[in-house]
Amino acid sequence: MIPILLFISNNAFNQVDHLVELKSRVPNIRYALMYATDENFTGKRIYPKNTNQTYLVKDAADALKKVAVELEKTGIGILVWDAYRPHAATVKFWKLIHDERYVANPAKGSGHNRGIAIDMTLYKLSSGDMIEMPTGFDNFSDTAHHDFMQLNKEKINNRSILKTIMEKNGFQSFQTEWWHYSWPNNKEYMVLNIPFKKIKKQ
Repeated sequence: MIPILLFISNNAFNQVDHLVELKSRVPNIRYALMYATDENFTGKRIYPKNTNQTYLVKDAADALKKVAVELEKTGIGILVWDAYRPHAATVKFWKLIHDERYVANPAKGSGHNRGIAIDMTLYKLSSGDMIEMPTGFDNFSDTAHHDFMQLNKEKINNRSILKTIMEKNGFQSFQTEWWHYSWPNNKEYMVLNIPFKKIKKQ
């Protein structure tokens, strides 16, 4: 049985006050929140159907804003697949993919549960077209690893552009998922299981 880590306490809600809705802070950011649809690795909708907002803690959101401003100068924008994720979703994922290379162990909680992790890719501001990357989202294979090099030069270069600018602005990459970046010092942040609608009301 998975221990429940969290949870709704005064301290948890104090942390909610520090969660920032990304469109309110980050220029040219777009969402394709995959877990609010059934077009994800589970084949099921994990978040409420009308979920149209996502969050990071303030420091991470401010750093992401710097990334977006710098990318804008090269004609590139950010598209977000996922950021804050309630702990209950991590429990569901772990039951399906029991592999910490790709899914966080809910007994520890994930960066997403803490509001410090983001799953993202890049798009062209001029056309809205997606920039070519090694794989799509939630590809649980070696092809999604940062050190996988059996790709065309464009995919390798685009992966490197994303990694370089994110790390320059303080984020940490995740070796097995080119799209996943985390703000450091996760022990400073609580694991949360607060539904999106409650965050929105806060």
